[in-house]
Amino acid sequence: MSELQVKNKQPAAIQITAEQLLREAKDRQDKPIPLPKQQIVDKEELLEYQLTKRRDFENTIQRNRMAIGAWLKYAQWEERQNELERSRSIYERCLENDPRNQVVWLKYAEMEMKHKNVNRARNVLDRCTMLLPRVDMLWYKYTYMEELLDNIDGCRRVFERWMEWDPNEDAWMQYVKFEQRYHEFEKARSVFQRFVTAFPEPKNWLKWAKFEESNLKIDKAREIYEQLLTTLPDYCDQNVYISFAKFETRQKEHERARMIYKYAIDTLPEGKKENLYNVYTQFEKQFGDKEGTESVIIQKRRIKYEEELMKNQYNYDIWFDYLRLEETHGVPDKIRELYERAIAQKPPIEEKRVWRRYIFIWIYYAVWEELEQQNPERARQVYVSCLDTIPHQSFTFAKIWTLYCKFLVRQGELERARRVFGGAIGKFPKEKLFKDYIALELSLREFDRVRVLYEKYLEWSPVNCAAWIKYAELERMVGDLERCRGIFEIAIQQPELDMPEVLWKAYIDFEQEEGEYQKVRELYKRLLERTNHVKVHIARAKFEYEALDNPERVEAARSVFEQVYKMAKQQFTKQDRTLLVEEWHQFEKEHGDPSITESKLPKKVKKRRRLEDGGWEEYFDYVFDDDEQVQNVKLLEMAHRWKMQASSSDEDE
Repeated sequence: MSELQVKNKQPAAIQITAEQLLREAKDRQDKPIPLPKQQIVDKEELLEYQLTKRRDFENTIQRNRMAIGAWLKYAQWEERQNELERSRSIYERCLENDPRNQVVWLKYAEMEMKHKNVNRARNVLDRCTMLLPRVDMLWYKYTYMEELLDNIDGCRRVFERWMEWDPNEDAWMQYVKFEQRYHEFEKARSVFQRFVTAFPEPKNWLKWAKFEESNLKIDKAREIYEQLLTTLPDYCDQNVYISFAKFETRQKEHERARMIYKYAIDTLPEGKKENLYNVYTQFEKQFGDKEGTESVIIQKRRIKYEEELMKNQYNYDIWFDYLRLEETHGVPDKIRELYERAIAQKPPIEEKRVWRRYIFIWIYYAVWEELEQQNPERARQVYVSCLDTIPHQSFTFAKIWTLYCKFLVRQGELERARRVFGGAIGKFPKEKLFKDYIALELSLREFDRVRVLYEKYLEWSPVNCAAWIKYAELERMVGDLERCRGIFEIAIQQPELDMPEVLWKAYIDFEQEEGEYQKVRELYKRLLERTNHVKVHIARAKFEYEALDNPERVEAARSVFEQVYKMAKQQFTKQDRTLLVEEWHQFEKEHGDPSITESKLPKKVKKRRRLEDGGWEEYFDYVFDDDEQVQNVKLLEMAHRWKMQASSSDEDE
């Protein structure tokens, strides 16, 4: 037989999904035919119906004897027919097949209880609890039945039989509640004693203590808490202490509660008392004073800082906060110990930016020893140890040298302070060291030593204009003007300076304040030989107005402005020319005739220029009238030249 081949493999125009097929199959199903209702009118029909049902049940059971549902339906049907003996027989047959099925036992017992066959139900429950003593539901059902029948002694005997099998904690608590319901508190207490022996856990002891407290046995409850802490010290967590303290608080024993909280804080390890601190804080806020509340908060902050330092011991900001906390509320020995711990955390790398925060711990330590503890010898040791710790070959800190020397001066050891400063400058010269040493000698009015220091300072850094100026100001302060002038002269002759404009200005201001106007003019002349900056010319013009030796001050200043303006076009940029004209115009507005400079002010014009990438950008330019006149002259010359060329070409033709 040849195989069928599909010729057209294109997808159908109408696609049919599996969902559509299932929906159609469901819609096309025939409706089930309802079974007719059977009406039983006499005993024979009833017997026939019962016989038929029993035959069906028996057939179902024979097909699968482990189908517990079928057995239960069979037994419940016989029960509805009031055939209790038959129902019992079915339950017994089922239990022969599966004697450990607790559902069957429960249904069997419930049937007997429903029909008030108490002894039969008791018999069933006795059998099942002996066969399945670990099934708590059977015991619950048994005790419930006995209590429902007001058989208290029988119920207690059932509980005792149950307890012999060491059930779980809920079973013990049910036994306790049973005794409580009938006000047998001594028996309930005895049950609790056996309970905590069988399950020695703190939570069970706490249940016992709450039981005693609810029965107003305060001493007994306190004894239970104390016995718990003595018996299970390794298993008592913060919740046990909190419960004990709250118990004492409810009894108005606030001091007892406070001692329990403090004992718990001292006993429990770190990381296992977070909630304890919160509860203790609330307790102190409610029942304590200000000092007690602060002590709790401080202790919490200590633990937080310790945890942060455990994560990163080089976090010096945490060390600062921790030290500040201890200095505010701690004792000296503990503060000193914390400082020693902090300075022991030396940075692992030799970089000044890393060491900068670390050095401040040493500084705070030394200041604390000197000022707070009045212990200068220990402060001296801190300074010396700090200087020994710093890797001076890589870098040094002028601040620590200065603080050490000032400390020595306060202790009356001036010569030693000078030796320390001198040694530091000799080994590790720094600008701050020079400045601090000079400030020290100035405060002592040792001007000769200051001069020597300035000479060493300038030998080390001859380009430092600030040092030259300070040296000259020193000489001026002591009244030696010639020496001051000589220092300025030496300074401006240096081949290299870091801020020469500041030095020249200081020299000019000095001569001007001393009234040496001719020397100021000479200084401006010498300065203009070195630089042709427009601001120097402006300053020179303003000086001519301020000079008191010339009665024609305005004319002299205007003359300088005019002279500079004439050469500005060739020597200055447009920005410099604009600055010059604006300053001149401002001067004329204040002291002269502003109409002189109004025509010279530039115009601000927006222009465009081509960029390197081919685009255009707008910018502002300054246009002077002089430049426009020159442009116009050039245009006229070009036009005249073009006309001459055109006329000559016509004559040739």
